[in-house]
Amino acid sequence: MPRTPFVCGNWKMFTSSASGRELASALARGVTDDRVRVAVCPPFPYLTAIRDVVKGSRVRLVAQNLYPAKEGAFTGEVSPEMLLDVGCEVAIVGHSERRHGLGESDEFVNRKARAGLDAGLTVILCVGETLDERQGNFTEAILDRQLTAGLKDVPTAALDRLVIAYEPVWAIGTGHNATPQQAQDAHAFLRRRFGELTTAAAAERLVIQYGGSAKPENAASLLAQPDVDGALVGGASLKADLFLAIIGLAGAYPPCSPSDECV
Repeated sequence: MPRTPFVCGNWKMFTSSASGRELASALARGVTDDRVRVAVCPPFPYLTAIRDVVKGSRVRLVAQNLYPAKEGAFTGEVSPEMLLDVGCEVAIVGHSERRHGLGESDEFVNRKARAGLDAGLTVILCVGETLDERQGNFTEAILDRQLTAGLKDVPTAALDRLVIAYEPVWAIGTGHNATPQQAQDAHAFLRRRFGELTTAAAAERLVIQYGGSAKPENAASLLAQPDVDGALVGGASLKADLFLAIIGLAGAYPPCSPSDECV
């Protein structure tokens, strides 16, 4: 069966309460295509406000991060249970800005992934290589390492609540752009390796988002690739018209399984 495209807008540390509500309201009105799963990731202080705006719409709520503990003396952190309590269905772990900017290790990312899945969240696990790593021909080695570490001790029963986001770090704000073929090659490698680490059936169902500066002008060619199952969108998700355009393109190019004829 074809996988349902998943387009998620990561607002990062942008918006205010007022601008976030305005953006969420425009998306709640504009998202009508049931062929695409759509979600937004507001900053933590605005989660409940945005939850109330998108309630009853096709837009779901995602957390940008979590801490791998149910509760405790972890000042400034947020647990998976707290995220569920305020209405989040999904959480991102291992985003490149946390791996490279805040020094989060593969082991810590794995702990986060397992904690989120154990609590009942869907988890978006981000993986991807830097420019130096790509230029050194280490792309597959890096993806293999991050994926293998991220999946360690993840129960088989939780695999259908795991999403992978491929972030070519070298294509985010650097002036370099990933070609559709480069994206497809990375996604195909991740799906193949995921199948080796889990099962072929789980790999066939796995949704893999593209997370390298997706915008309307490049989204069509990226989303048309057979192993690109949507997008984790940064800057373009902060403008309703741009984000809705990407969502529309995801509906026009639904991913397909290897047994289907892909366009």
